[in-house]
Amino acid sequence: MIDGAFARWLAARAGQALVGLRTEMGFADPGALRSAGDKVSHDLIRTELAKWRPGDAVLSEEDEGSRLAWAAEVNAGTVSRLTADRVWIVDPLDGTREFAEEGRSDWAVHVALWARNAPAPHGLVAGAVALPAQHRVLATDYPPAYPPMTLESATSGAGRVIRLAVSRSRPPVFLTDLAEDVGAHLVPMGSAGAKIAAVVTGDVDAYIHAGGQYEWDSAAPVAVATATGLHASRIDGSALKYNEADPRLPDLLVCRKDLASRLLAALQRHSG
Repeated sequence: MIDGAFARWLAARAGQALVGLRTEMGFADPGALRSAGDKVSHDLIRTELAKWRPGDAVLSEEDEGSRLAWAAEVNAGTVSRLTADRVWIVDPLDGTREFAEEGRSDWAVHVALWARNAPAPHGLVAGAVALPAQHRVLATDYPPAYPPMTLESATSGAGRVIRLAVSRSRPPVFLTDLAEDVGAHLVPMGSAGAKIAAVVTGDVDAYIHAGGQYEWDSAAPVAVATATGLHASRIDGSALKYNEADPRLPDLLVCRKDLASRLLAALQRHSG
């Protein structure tokens, strides 16, 4: 199975397991449901990667050993993923808080593949974002079509209202001023994967985050977004990079290409 199809299959399988867990446990104890969800999805993904891609390295949010490369007491040369040619970057359950809230669909499973000789600066060659509660998987093997503009957006030119997805719990403090500057309407959501998926499907026009993230929060959704043809960068316009020794990747912008220069200019005015 090619890598893109494998990523789609794996994310979907983990998503099905999480849906089953929600049904089995219910929502009476959110803390227990969150913990069980992280473990069930992580164990499934790790088992299948070991079975089907045994020669590849893994960087997972739930794998503590993968997080240690930046720690002062760890020699980066001993971290296998930093010398590997292929690294799977996974978030077994993105939007854990929303996963444990009944009725919410903004949570996801992320599976991405980074390759040393990839042609794109971000190094991502395959990826899939499963949105189990929305009954869909977005992946690079069959990238979604570039999102259509709404009739209102297509006819109102530069003055149109931009629909801007932001963190439901940690919106950057400067975003209110930026939104007023560019004429944006803020759309709070959980899960970075759900927010970037909303840009991919055209439900919003852009997503800006500057509150601190890790590579696993954005690798799979950025792989899908760029395969679709969308813009993805740091908020200063520089390239996103993955499988770094320090996996913290604190900010990003994903948006329609026609909005990129306008939003990057506004970010320069407001994020400093």
